[in-house]
Amino acid sequence: MRRCLDVFAQMLREARFEADRDRPLAGLEIELNIVDAAGEAAMCNAAVLAAIEQPDWATELGQFNIEINIEPQELGGDGPLRLENDVRARLNHGEERAQSEGGHLVLIGILPTLREQEIGEGALSANPRYRLLNEQIFAARGEDLHLSIEGVERLDTHADSITPEAACTSVQLHLQVSPEQFAAHWNAAQAIAGPQVAVAANSPYLFGKELHRETRITLFEQATDTRPAELKAQGVRPRVWFGERWITSVFDLFEENVLYYPALLPLCEDEDPRAELEQGRIPELHELTLHNGTIYRWNRPVYAVADGAPHLRIENRVLPAGPSVVDIAANAAFYYGLMAVLPHAERPIWSQMSFAAAEDNLNSAARHGLDARLYWPGLGEVSAGELILRRLLPMAHEGLSKWGVDRPVADRLLGVIEGRCLSGRTGSTWQVERVQAHGGDRHEALRAMTLDYIERMHGNEPVHTWDV
Repeated sequence: MRRCLDVFAQMLREARFEADRDRPLAGLEIELNIVDAAGEAAMCNAAVLAAIEQPDWATELGQFNIEINIEPQELGGDGPLRLENDVRARLNHGEERAQSEGGHLVLIGILPTLREQEIGEGALSANPRYRLLNEQIFAARGEDLHLSIEGVERLDTHADSITPEAACTSVQLHLQVSPEQFAAHWNAAQAIAGPQVAVAANSPYLFGKELHRETRITLFEQATDTRPAELKAQGVRPRVWFGERWITSVFDLFEENVLYYPALLPLCEDEDPRAELEQGRIPELHELTLHNGTIYRWNRPVYAVADGAPHLRIENRVLPAGPSVVDIAANAAFYYGLMAVLPHAERPIWSQMSFAAAEDNLNSAARHGLDARLYWPGLGEVSAGELILRRLLPMAHEGLSKWGVDRPVADRLLGVIEGRCLSGRTGSTWQVERVQAHGGDRHEALRAMTLDYIERMHGNEPVHTWDV
């Protein structure tokens, strides 16, 4: 890893990277849950993937998870609409094939019907890497995993595997940027993480308990924690990490990864990255990128080689899946619009607010959703909805215009964000209201809500228009 890091530094010094593009490429990864006809978790991802039989679908950590990978596409013109239609077509194909195996696909942050007894080591997918990751994390911990979440209700339990992490299903947005522009873009992405989560919250339930509006954030932090209590007390960094400072270079992040975290997956390739570079070839930096994949920053730096050229991406990981494809497209448009403006501001946002304030915003947004009080320079502390309506939506409109997105397309998608703020309804609030309206036994209410959710998800109307 250290050799890879040295070679990475040399590549940055020698400007070996693909130049910044005139038009941004937007790529998505979308994680999904699989349920049976009753809305309960179905442990059949291997059979569903075999039925789908497409290379852009992949396994995920739990047997009730799968993932779609959407190739990077240009955002200009009707790009976001094409992206939405592409995702809908793939989802429809996946759903049709899943049904042949007795399953149904769900775009949701945490599957509401998931039971605690279903999350054991036996629920891990067959991929050997997941088994090894599980073994290494628990060897590092030396004790069972303690999940403790205080929200509307309280969850306090233990787990003997990392499978609770599989309950977290997200949408990851990728943006390719040049090394020179990377720090500004990463800092901007960190600054808007709180508002992103507040307006997209879709994970209120875990193991039958109503917890946070976006419970997935704290669940993911706890489910992948390799630190026993004494290391936490000593200030050892967690593997799910917001970070601790604004950066000046992408190198800062990879250097922190090597300095602060022991390798979890002791796997090495034959490639000598220094020899590759000296011979005029582009190294894959296998060990550095593998290690990077076991450190779960909410905005993760990505080094990759495509068509013989190295490039850098920011992988934005804060968003939950769902509720509908149009909601996902709206969340993506909001993010990409802001990322076209904030990194290029004359007075950068990260020069006006502390890093701790950005982290506090994320934690508050995860807990309270649109009701969260968030700090923003020039406004002070305001509700998340007010911040988005007054400051961020106008910026996002400006940014999509800069990307060359057609105005009707931008208006439609950002209108979804506006609709959530004006109505106060996100996926989380709809789920809670629907369960409360059903009443009676909690699990039965969650199951009925999940089946109703799936039907509305396929209708592809934005969640703020769903009635209870």
